[in-house]
Amino acid sequence: MESEQRGVRRQLAYGAVGLGCAVLAVWAQWGGLLLVVAGRVVPGWWVSCVLYLAALVLMRAGDTPEPALRADEGDATAGPGRPAADRPAGKRRAVPYRVLLLAKVAAALGIALGALGDLTQEADYRVLEPESPQGCRVVVRETSFLVAGGGDVYEVGVMGLGLKVGSWSSDDGYRPFRSSTYELDWGREGDALTFSGTRGDPVLWSDVEPIDC
Repeated sequence: MESEQRGVRRQLAYGAVGLGCAVLAVWAQWGGLLLVVAGRVVPGWWVSCVLYLAALVLMRAGDTPEPALRADEGDATAGPGRPAADRPAGKRRAVPYRVLLLAKVAAALGIALGALGDLTQEADYRVLEPESPQGCRVVVRETSFLVAGGGDVYEVGVMGLGLKVGSWSSDDGYRPFRSSTYELDWGREGDALTFSGTRGDPVLWSDVEPIDC
C-alpha cells in the first residue's frame, strides 16, 4: 500500500512538472522570449520546442495505469443479478485531460507560427555590441516581407534570458540594424539604444521601451 502511494505521488509529480513545461513552452513563444548561449541566439520557438518535447515525455510518465477489472471482482455499475464484465486497463491522468490538451495545442501552435514566421520573413537575429557594464546585452530580430519591414528588440540579462521590450515597423523592408543606422551607448542616460531609417525608407513606428540595464 505504501509503495503504491509513493508511486502515485511520483506520477503526480511527473504530471505537474510536465504541465509546467507545457505552460513555459506557451510563454516562451507567445510571451516574447529567447536565449543567448555562447553568443548565439536561440529563438523563442526553439525554446518552446524543447520544453514541449519535455512536457510530452513527463506527461506520459504521469499517466498512471489503472488495473483491469476482473469478472470475479464484480462491477458496481453492472447492477443486481448481472455478471460483471471484464474492463480493460486504462490510464489515470495526473492532470485533467482538457488542461493538457489546451496547453499542448497552444504550445504546438506557437512553435509552428514562430518557425513559419522566421522562415517566410527571413528573420535575422543579431547580438549587438557592446554589452553593458552589468553584463546585459541587446538582441534584435529583423524581418522583411514584400515591401514591409520590422522587427523586435530583446533585453538579455546576465543569465542569457532575453525578454522582448518592443517592436518596430519600417518602409520598403528596410533593416536599420543590418544597415548600421543605430547606436548603442550604455553611458547615455535614459534609452541606451537608438535607431532610425533613411529619408526614403523611414522607421514608420516603434513601441520599443527604453533600455537602461
